Amino acid sequence: MKIIKEYREKNELNIEKIISEYSGYLYTVIKNMTNVKLKEEDIEEMIADAFFILWKNQKRLSNETNVSAYLVGIARNLGKEKNRKMKNESNLEDYENSLTNVKSIDEIYEERESIRSIEKILQNMSKEDNQIFRSFYYAGKKVKKIAKELNITEFKVKTKLHRIRKKIKQNRKEGGY
Repeated sequence: MKIIKEYREKNELNIEKIISEYSGYLYTVIKNMTNVKLKEEDIEEMIADAFFILWKNQKRLSNETNVSAYLVGIARNLGKEKNRKMKNESNLEDYENSLTNVKSIDEIYEERESIRSIEKILQNMSKEDNQIFRSFYYAGKKVKKIAKELNITEFKVKTKLHRIRKKIKQNRKEGGY
């Protein structure tokens, strides 16, 4: 665990020494921490950026700053930024896959009919049951949050969800689904 003071020479940071000692370490850290597969050029760019940021901030750093921890912190932030950028970029392969998985008109019709039948069943339920079902399945809320919003117990929400599902299943079966 080396600190900045060990790399200062005549009040300047010996960045070459830091680069030679920490390049491999940063490479491993960056390669292992990002959610997406990075190209070698991207990893090298992130390493260079990390050392540049270190060099740029050298005057502000305390002599007791842990070099590896500081570099990992920079790399983590660069990795998060890279992940964000890569999620926003569209990939042609993603479109190709989605085009091959296009549903037939019959499948779309069946899904719509299925949704309509569920909606019809929901209309005949109590307001509370309807709200619980929609909150859980359509809004994606957790049982705990639904219970808090409706001022009922979590157990009651779970029980009602079970009964609602059972009722929907029964009604759909009677309706020919």
